Amino acid sequence: MRSLDKIKNQSFPFMSTQEWKEKAEKSLKGRTVESLQTATYEEIILKPLYSQGDEQAVPDYPGGSDFRRGIHPLGYLTNEWKVAQRLSYQTMDELKEKLKQNFDKGQSAISFEVSKSLFEEDDTLETILGESYRQYPFSINAMGLHSTLLAALETIGEKKGTSDTICGYIGSDPVALFAEEGRISEEFLNDWMMTIVRSSVKLPNLRTILINTSPYHNGGANAVQELGVALAEGIYYIEKLQEAGMELEDIFPKMIFQFSIGGHFYMEMAKLRAARILWNRVAEVYGTNVKNRGMHISAETSRFTKTVQDPHVNLLRAGNEAFAAVIGGIQYLHVDPFNNLSGSTRASERIARNTQLLLKEEAQLKQVIDPAGGSWYVEQLTNELAEKSWGFFQQIEAHGGIVEGLKSNWLQKEIAAVYDKRNKDCQTRKQSMIGTNVYANLDESVPNLKSENKDSYVQEKGNSLLKICAIPQRRLSEPFEELRNKARNYEEAAGYKPSVGMICLGELKEYKARLDFMKGFLAAGGVKAVESDPIVSLENTRSFVSSLPGTKCFCICGTNEQYETTGHEVLTSLRTEFPDRVFFLAGLPEKDKQSQWTAEGIKQFIHLKSNCYETLDAIFKELEVSTVEETKA
Repeated sequence: MRSLDKIKNQSFPFMSTQEWKEKAEKSLKGRTVESLQTATYEEIILKPLYSQGDEQAVPDYPGGSDFRRGIHPLGYLTNEWKVAQRLSYQTMDELKEKLKQNFDKGQSAISFEVSKSLFEEDDTLETILGESYRQYPFSINAMGLHSTLLAALETIGEKKGTSDTICGYIGSDPVALFAEEGRISEEFLNDWMMTIVRSSVKLPNLRTILINTSPYHNGGANAVQELGVALAEGIYYIEKLQEAGMELEDIFPKMIFQFSIGGHFYMEMAKLRAARILWNRVAEVYGTNVKNRGMHISAETSRFTKTVQDPHVNLLRAGNEAFAAVIGGIQYLHVDPFNNLSGSTRASERIARNTQLLLKEEAQLKQVIDPAGGSWYVEQLTNELAEKSWGFFQQIEAHGGIVEGLKSNWLQKEIAAVYDKRNKDCQTRKQSMIGTNVYANLDESVPNLKSENKDSYVQEKGNSLLKICAIPQRRLSEPFEELRNKARNYEEAAGYKPSVGMICLGELKEYKARLDFMKGFLAAGGVKAVESDPIVSLENTRSFVSSLPGTKCFCICGTNEQYETTGHEVLTSLRTEFPDRVFFLAGLPEKDKQSQWTAEGIKQFIHLKSNCYETLDAIFKELEVSTVEETKA
């Protein structure tokens, strides 16, 4: 009994941060703890360890103070987030059927893609909705059909006396549309404002002012830029609607913010928490009522992070993003089906919906109030993100506000600069995209992107249209998908996969590491590595190259020692006998030896820091030349 009491009363000895640092640096073998720090695209330095010393004043309870911990005191216990899967459809009958089926299987908000064809018949919306609008809130980005959709809903409400029961949000963000389509229309904006003013009376419980940051996110913006833009747009709409005659206390309850959730789990979680801090700060400046200061958020998993190749990996990406969104404290969530880029199916849509239900029911996130609250790391990241975002918002204001920032092309350049960094990291494989730039599957059949005939909503009326630089809607994987398309086209034309011959020097154990690296490197572009038997003589080498008449490019692969003892001789011999072939070297020789290799005919050194996309693109250019020459012959 005494020994049991002793065990119960034991505790870990107190260790200072300095003691932890000394112990950690011993295991790092000469490296410092500071070397483990990483920089994000938001220019925030992430430390390897956060402690109580990093904590700043944090609200004790959700639903109070700066709202970082959520807008409801009991979180999802009393206010579950809405499963708002945005339904796709080909016909109105299909949409009606999907709505009914999805409500039976866990959907808890009315959400669907809008299109101009939806309103070809006057009673279409009423027929589709049936009585569902009495039971479920709306979650719809109305794009440029804001006025039409709300007018139809107002008619339904007046006819059936149900205007007060219509809730959720049906909103549109003109500035985001301007940024995406590259056109600014004052007439479009004025129509939008008149619709907001009208519907605020006729649909009192429906949010209609949407601030949609997804077009900026899909352009490559970082979290700081997304949050800065959200504030700038929100303030722009407040000022415009006040000019149109709306009262401040009528504007704030009508607003809802939409964010895309990217792949950096903690950054995205902190983004949502920081968004509420920042909006509360804006609301305080305007002096609005405390009950109207909480930011309502609709989230969706990111399109920017998704891939056409190895699409099932998107299941994991979407699950990670949905998890971050829920912990960040959102009110509505849409999870993209894993194969949405090539065309979703009933099965993939069901999996997307069930991702949310799993988080609710199996992970039991609806039972926890602010699970991230109090984490030293999350709280510090939230604070840093909020301050940096406020600074970026001030930069937007210094450039005349969100619309002037777009007109001058300043905002587009700021976002493009971040995209360029992301793109370079992806192309050099500093940022991994599983199944695309690393661990690519050469044998998969890469599907085509589904055709998208997107409606254009910002159209010229009179002389009100001003053209600006659009923010391109991108995905990180697109450059590598272009390479895979080139590989597919090459195979269709030539009858075999594009390939690079691997000239393997020495024994397997000597060249295997670099051979494996080259196989993965080439596979990212759909190029096959054809390896030779271990090279023991010049005759073996010439025989191997001769056996691949359709292969234009070859790569010498071995150890640095073998390169110096036999590599130069092998290269010289091959260049003499096969002058039309292109030769690469796996690895990066020491600087003083590189010039000799290039003089002898090495086209490029392929190594860990090589730009994978640019190298593969150069290989395809060589293959295209080869194909043209063969065709002429």
